[in-house]
Amino acid sequence: MFDNRKAKQKRQSFIKGLLAVLPLTIAVIPWGILAGSLALEIGLTATQSQAMSAIIFAGSAQLVALGMIKAGVGLGSILITTLLITSRHLLYAMAMRTQISPLPLKWRLGLGFLLTDELFAISNHTQAPARSKIDSLNPQKEKQEGLQTEKQSPESQRHKFDRWYALGGGLTFYIGWNIATLLGIIAGQSIDNLGELGLDFAIAATFIALVVPTVKKPSILICVLVSLTLAVICAVFEIQAGLLIASLSGMGAGFAYAKLTNEHKDEKANVNSTGEQS
Repeated sequence: MFDNRKAKQKRQSFIKGLLAVLPLTIAVIPWGILAGSLALEIGLTATQSQAMSAIIFAGSAQLVALGMIKAGVGLGSILITTLLITSRHLLYAMAMRTQISPLPLKWRLGLGFLLTDELFAISNHTQAPARSKIDSLNPQKEKQEGLQTEKQSPESQRHKFDRWYALGGGLTFYIGWNIATLLGIIAGQSIDNLGELGLDFAIAATFIALVVPTVKKPSILICVLVSLTLAVICAVFEIQAGLLIASLSGMGAGFAYAKLTNEHKDEKANVNSTGEQS
């Protein structure tokens, strides 16, 4: 009976991850279509185009690499550029290290491959474990769990990690990206100038949807504004390391603001005062 309950909780977590990432998966369909059609446009076969999404699985890096191949840029420059673009995943991995490192190797490798901006975003939201009917029939246990939850800070609750939740979100996004690429390959064989339809707007829309819900503190707002400003400046001056420069500078600015204003201590004090009042 315990095994059945555990299997049910895994399925529930998997489905919750699927549903959490589904809106983002739908949002990147135009992006995937553009990647599939552009791959055909530069001379790749349908099989090679699909394999690029299945193996590389990195939307922005794929589009940039395809554009550079189309422009005749050398392999070394392409590798360096894609490395800089995907370097943010190192930051994601560092942020999730304490949560991922205790997992078995197969889980670390699998979730590492599936790690995207979207998966990182949903995996760091609150994920309360599903409560079974048996537990709900035990008032004493339910009361104890409630007291434990109240004692936890909002920060600790926000960073709970569920491997099955992450797997559901990661696999859903992976399958959706590859389906979108296949649609782009099919459409690219029958529709001319598909890249001129403005499908690349999906890239900006997706990242806006990821960033806006996380802006809940002044330090995060400063981080976003600094990153945005520097990213635009670097794009105007065609600085290849612009994404990395903007990301690191934004994080540095947000961290400096939080330190100078004691934002973390103030937030902790507010949480404690709220707990005392309740």
